[in-house]
Amino acid sequence: MLGDFYCEEVSSGRTFVRVVKETETVLAHHHTRPFWPVHIVVIPKCHVPSLVDLGDADESLLGEVVAVVREVAAEVSAEHGAARVLTNLGEYQDSGLPHFHVNFGEPREV
Repeated sequence: MLGDFYCEEVSSGRTFVRVVKETETVLAHHHTRPFWPVHIVVIPKCHVPSLVDLGDADESLLGEVVAVVREVAAEVSAEHGAARVLTNLGEYQDSGLPHFHVNFGEPREV
């Protein structure tokens, strides 16, 4: 199983994040190590294994996550003229929690 930075660090409060939007079940925050000039991550607050395996979570949680993704993407697009929404699965998923990146701009050099 992948390590779960978002549950272990962000949701627990051990790692500080700048919150963009928060509901009872979803958190959107600025990425702790942004790859784009605007880089916001949207996560469910409870542990979910992946986008295709919701584990014990009710399927309605996915709708709640996507609703926040839509709101954040609309705000980024309104402010900057465009937005990307990305997620990963399988070996591309680098955390044990499905998450969506809402971003704008060209990738920063690493």
